[in-house]
Amino acid sequence: MHSFMKNNNENLTPAQREIQHHVSDILTQLGEEPTREGLLKTPERVAKAMTDLTRGYQEDPVQILNSAKFREDYSQMVIVKDINFYSLCEHHLLPFYGKVHVAYIPNGYITGLSKIARVVDCFSHRLQVQERMTLQIREAIQQALQPLGVMVVVEAQHMCMQMRGVEKQGSITTTSDFTGAFQTAKTRDEFLRLISHGA
Repeated sequence: MHSFMKNNNENLTPAQREIQHHVSDILTQLGEEPTREGLLKTPERVAKAMTDLTRGYQEDPVQILNSAKFREDYSQMVIVKDINFYSLCEHHLLPFYGKVHVAYIPNGYITGLSKIARVVDCFSHRLQVQERMTLQIREAIQQALQPLGVMVVVEAQHMCMQMRGVEKQGSITTTSDFTGAFQTAKTRDEFLRLISHGA
């Protein structure tokens, strides 16, 4: 009856086929019927979505930065703020999302501004915790550019807090990591002032 809606495995990778199989089992364990019309293609869709949401494992963030690395004598703070991101919390596979603000002080080299956003995208498209993601972004920029200092601030809302457990709506979690020149309070304060809403 629903043969026209049957899953087409030909366009799935072996890993996606395996995910598809397990998603079907999960639906059954939840009390659903995976063969009903509304769920017929759900396992395939979830397999494709999970592959996309975790594509960061296939990317090298340092290589991303080095692909547009230029010698430049500029030595003032470079800031890329309000970089939107979406990630999956590794504890519940529920989304957390928000903004990343990045600053670095060049030490002979700069990188393309879009590459900073791509590094955020690379790390956010992995199973994550916010604290580790903050550190990883900072470490990648430090490794690729060897700047005088790097600072990263992440502000996020976590669905594992809002949809389950304590169910606290609208709460924001802020994490930061910094090195080099940003260990000086004056430099950190300048960055925080420049990224503050309304600045």
